[in-house]
Amino acid sequence: MSIATQTGDQGTTALLFGKRVSKTDLRIECNGAVDELNAALGMARATLEAVPPVGTRASAFIGRSIFGIQKELVTLMGEIAVAPGDRERHGQAGFGVITAEAVDRLTALIEDLEKNYRISFTHWATPGATLSGAALDVARTVCRRAERQVARLRESDPTLNPEILRYLNRLSDLCWLWARWTETPAENPPTQT
Repeated sequence: MSIATQTGDQGTTALLFGKRVSKTDLRIECNGAVDELNAALGMARATLEAVPPVGTRASAFIGRSIFGIQKELVTLMGEIAVAPGDRERHGQAGFGVITAEAVDRLTALIEDLEKNYRISFTHWATPGATLSGAALDVARTVCRRAERQVARLRESDPTLNPEILRYLNRLSDLCWLWARWTETPAENPPTQT
């Protein structure tokens, strides 16, 4: 089967379970933003591997965390791609959902970075001090856009899983902290590992 199905040539696309909608549908806009976020996180992960900012252990830790998050974003996109009338079918088919536990995992990463790493909150951060930091800042801003889109979707569909919005909100904070961490000089190491 070719990737060029030609089914979208007239400006429509399919949600999960086949319902066709306009490519300008808010669900598609949300998934487009989350897809961009996933790509931006992939770029950040690649820069961490190519040019480790604060040591290979830090780069490996952030990279592993990002990879897990990228997999969760696929689950998140699947949830968004379900029309309200197909949610029960989605659950019966065994597809995953974003849970409070997934949000808690991001929160725990944030709390660890704030507690155990010397990250300055004294002024506004200007992206670009390191390649990885800049890539993480791009991911953060794309995440904020995805978050705004999902907030709009939730206004029109209050049955949408509220954990999706919480997850994106937490993820943007985590990207900010990771970006600052990659800018931390080696002589200012974490208080514990």
